[in-house]
Amino acid sequence: MTQAYCFKCRKKVEIKNPKAVTLKNSKPATQGTCPTCSTKVFRIGKS
Repeated sequence: MTQAYCFKCRKKVEIKNPKAVTLKNSKPATQGTCPTCSTKVFRIGKS
């Protein structure tokens, strides 16, 4: 599983419901939610 930093929990968490997205500059990224607080988390880079 991919990890991302949750700014609300202030720690690295596993991404819940990860979804591959493409940024405006054509870079790949992964977007999902924090399993603890349900805040959106984002990780730039190949998923």
